[in-house]
Amino acid sequence: MDKIVDLYLKTPETYKKWQNFLLHHGLSNFNSREVNVIDHTLGLINEDGELVGTGSTANNVLKYIAVSNDDETTPGARFNQIITALQQYLFSQQIFHSFVFTKEKYSTSFAHLGFQELAHNESAAFLENGTPDINDFLAQIPRVKDQKKLQVAAIVMNANPFTLGHRQLVELASKENDLVYVFVVATDASLFKTNERMQLVKEGTRDLKNVLVVSGGDYMVSQSTFPAYFLKSADDLITVQTEIDALVFKNYVAPALTINRRYLGTEPFSRTTNFYNQSLIKTLSPDIEVKIVERFQADSQVITATKVRQLIKQDHLAEIKPLVPVSTMQFIINNKKDLQMRIKKGMNINGN
Repeated sequence: MDKIVDLYLKTPETYKKWQNFLLHHGLSNFNSREVNVIDHTLGLINEDGELVGTGSTANNVLKYIAVSNDDETTPGARFNQIITALQQYLFSQQIFHSFVFTKEKYSTSFAHLGFQELAHNESAAFLENGTPDINDFLAQIPRVKDQKKLQVAAIVMNANPFTLGHRQLVELASKENDLVYVFVVATDASLFKTNERMQLVKEGTRDLKNVLVVSGGDYMVSQSTFPAYFLKSADDLITVQTEIDALVFKNYVAPALTINRRYLGTEPFSRTTNFYNQSLIKTLSPDIEVKIVERFQADSQVITATKVRQLIKQDHLAEIKPLVPVSTMQFIINNKKDLQMRIKKGMNINGN
């Protein structure tokens, strides 16, 4: 009888055995960004002491799942055993809602265990289990009267921090639509924390009465929709995961909120965002109109949040003033030491 055990990946011998097992089963991405977020790993050991299955959790995301089946094992039994054990672990941590981003061919196996598929393409599937689920997430987003009759648009932004470029994009959408949802990326992995970014976007758009600022939750540009462990190349990773994210928006978010237009800023510096924009155009059109807006400039320079973060690091706060709203500037001044300490401790300020 196979038995479930805890695997301690910080032990070099255990890590190597775990990695070799996964490599044998076609999982090849052991990037530190993916491995370091693992909270817990379980192994399935057969009567001979061999590793015949494994699975890990990163917060509420199931990762690195693989099993070996043999002639004496009921098909699916080991898979069911490892997934059930992972869910029981999450329950013990008071986590009752989980996600998995897996190869498309395994979607049915997860569905048999109660997971609901939210999106899939040729390479991958994105599923969830438990509550609160995507319907609960959408139900708590505010609506306005007669929303179905209105022109409704959406913008998804990280706003790390909220700049005048972000402001001008929202302002343009506000003028061109009856209602605009600004979804703020909820993953807390940026220099400006999630609650800080939400606060800055709300303050920076307070005067725009037809703009609703809400959290993107687990369903828009999150660690749930963008894990990265089983695809071989960076291009595969970005292409597949951006399409999954776009499909979740198209199939669930847009219909629930009657969104028929999405705004994007051009991205001259970030390859990942460029891929994402192209994926959105391909996936959303023609059902949802995608409007690409040229990046706004200040003093003949493109306004980017990356530039603002670099100036915070360099302590050149005066140069930030033309790039951000007054509310963002005041926050940076008031929290300069804390922001610079986060950078000093290793917070990545490059990228998006």
